[in-house]
Amino acid sequence: MKIIEVKNLVKSFDDFNAVNSISFDVEKREVFGFLGPNGAGKTTTINMLTGLARPTSGEITIAGYDGIKHIKKVQQLIGIVPDESNLYDEMSGFDNLTFCASLYGMKKEVREERAKELLKQFSLEDTGDRPFKAYSKGMKRKLTIAAGIIHNPEILFLDEPTTGIDVESARQIRKMIKNLNDNGTTIFLTTHYIEEAERLCDRIGFIVGGKVIKVSKVQDLMIEAQQENIVEFGIDSNGLNVEKLLTGNFPDITIKSSTDHSIRISSKNQIEIMPFMKLFDNNGIKINEAKVIRPSLEEIFVKITGIEIDKLQKEKEGKQK
Repeated sequence: MKIIEVKNLVKSFDDFNAVNSISFDVEKREVFGFLGPNGAGKTTTINMLTGLARPTSGEITIAGYDGIKHIKKVQQLIGIVPDESNLYDEMSGFDNLTFCASLYGMKKEVREERAKELLKQFSLEDTGDRPFKAYSKGMKRKLTIAAGIIHNPEILFLDEPTTGIDVESARQIRKMIKNLNDNGTTIFLTTHYIEEAERLCDRIGFIVGGKVIKVSKVQDLMIEAQQENIVEFGIDSNGLNVEKLLTGNFPDITIKSSTDHSIRISSKNQIEIMPFMKLFDNNGIKINEAKVIRPSLEEIFVKITGIEIDKLQKEKEGKQK
């Protein structure tokens, strides 16, 4: 059953299309990942789905409601965790949660009980009286997620939930996301962490340059990846053009990456290592290592988007500073 449907959605800023006629759907109770580099249109899309930005054109249906005309009704059913916290620095963790609950019309006794429950669930009960500004990055992220689910939403939108926080907090947040989904919450997750998408998501939509270029189950993507055989050799090339040497002798292979000290090859066929070892030896190329690489979602991401992983890695490091 589809709980979110998006058709030909566009968001333009003057002559620039930040989101360019995208269409996709999200199934009830699934974790749907929106994967792409910074500037791909992930946050703009989530802002339109949650009513924080108005589409230039297109259609949004959420839980049976028109997500543009009836956004107020939709907002009662959804929780939102933005990429930057929207909580108040001077208020305590407890007060931030009860204030957010009041915005949803929850009664005083109910919201206070719910706030205490969430502080305990998120391991923040000892810090509930502290001002939000005194929290660590990981604690701030956890409280922001707690605020997003204070009203037990049917759908939770998470924009880059683990960016810029420590490894242990990120692990805890991923566990919380999994628990929420196990208890029936539909999760819409934007990320540029490929390993996070692989770990958490049932399906992934790849977005690049404002366009959704593929939507698929993670399981199907992994099966697709396994159809490619990859071997990496650690070598000392001695100044030889190893790529030319290999492609001249093995026409059915593809060079995936190459440096003076390593070369990675792929083929649809099974790769026998010994013929390569003999070729290297005959040409005076020293072999330091030969290993079979298990194809991953990263390989599929590069293949689909044309964006190298090291670029995505730099974006992650940049966001964490």
